Amino acid sequence: MFESEKNSVKINSALFITVDVEIEQIIENELQRQEEEINLIASENYTSPAVLKAMGSVMTNKYAEGYAGKRYYAGCNWVDQAELIAIERCKQLFGAEHVNVQAHAGSPANMGVYFSILNLGDTILGMSLGEGGHLTHGSSVNFSGKLFKSVSYQVNKETEQLDYDEIERLAVEHKPKLIIAGASAYSRTIDFERFAIIAQKVGAYFMADIAHIAGLIAAKLHPSPIPYADFVTSTTHKTLRGPRGGLIMCKQKHAAALDKTIMPGLQGGPFMNMIAAKAVAFHEALQPEFVEYQKQVITNAQAMAEEFKNLGYKIVSDGTDNHLFILDLRSKNITGKTAQAILEKAGIISSRSTVPFDPQPGWITSGIRIGTPAISTRGMKTDAAITIVHLVDEALKAHENDAKLAQIKQQVKKLALTYPIYS
Repeated sequence: MFESEKNSVKINSALFITVDVEIEQIIENELQRQEEEINLIASENYTSPAVLKAMGSVMTNKYAEGYAGKRYYAGCNWVDQAELIAIERCKQLFGAEHVNVQAHAGSPANMGVYFSILNLGDTILGMSLGEGGHLTHGSSVNFSGKLFKSVSYQVNKETEQLDYDEIERLAVEHKPKLIIAGASAYSRTIDFERFAIIAQKVGAYFMADIAHIAGLIAAKLHPSPIPYADFVTSTTHKTLRGPRGGLIMCKQKHAAALDKTIMPGLQGGPFMNMIAAKAVAFHEALQPEFVEYQKQVITNAQAMAEEFKNLGYKIVSDGTDNHLFILDLRSKNITGKTAQAILEKAGIISSRSTVPFDPQPGWITSGIRIGTPAISTRGMKTDAAITIVHLVDEALKAHENDAKLAQIKQQVKKLALTYPIYS
């Protein structure tokens, strides 16, 4: 969070009108939890007070079906301006030809792309969920795997990194209509140009899902797919540090089909308060401070990964180029599900994760995913990040000792309160 904003808004009960005491207390409890715990979930972050204000504004009262200048309702002058500003800022941030900011989240954004260019039963090629992909990239339990013929690529068993020659072989064999790049648990740089070459070779559309790394791309710390992809989808939270929502960028030639698919094809009225908040987040991401923040996100992740290796932990792909990495816990004789529960007892919030070719089922897993966006937003540098590594290690070693976990939780709380989020 920018230092100039950090103390500008104090989140406390004075901001709430006591109409619903129960929910007011729950919100206060959640604020306290966030302030007192350490968040290592790679897909979570803390928005700025300015983004929070936009989300909670009167913009939520306005129905605005359609697009700016072509609404089905009257009274849309101001929300039109907000949406146009969000679009222009997003274009500036990423260099996109066309932007749609109406998608409610990342999954609907991906659905919007699919329904723009695919017919039911068409073949798609995406990253396997078990190796780091996302549900919407063709998982059999998701609409993407139910409505389309899904083929999955994995990572190389030796390097645990993407094998582009194998991806090309699968593309040539299966002739997908759409190839999807992007992941929710992959710690290495993605070669979007190579994906585009593969897609061109087999006559496929190419979509990049940058939900996790959008902030890094905006800061030019990860190669951008914009020059190569037909479509680029993203969430607006995670590393982008905005409200929970989605966006879609595409080549101009796909703009009309995409917009028509989102509305009226998939959605009615967009959430104008969230679009206003997206505009605020894009503005923040255009500031020089945002680049420095993203540099710290990567520095913290790499420092933590190295320290975990020094403590004898295996890191999937042996390191990270971005904001996250996966701890492979098989040598520690503990599952991801158990580790997640243990760490929560110690006030450290993480997410279980499969490791490549995981012997455990997806609900159990053999690893945990560690991300640094949230702790970096709090202002933590490498010294604090390394302290967190040792707290994680102590907690996992003390998994059967509740008294020790309680003691660690107090250490975590002390560290967390040294880096307040909003107060």
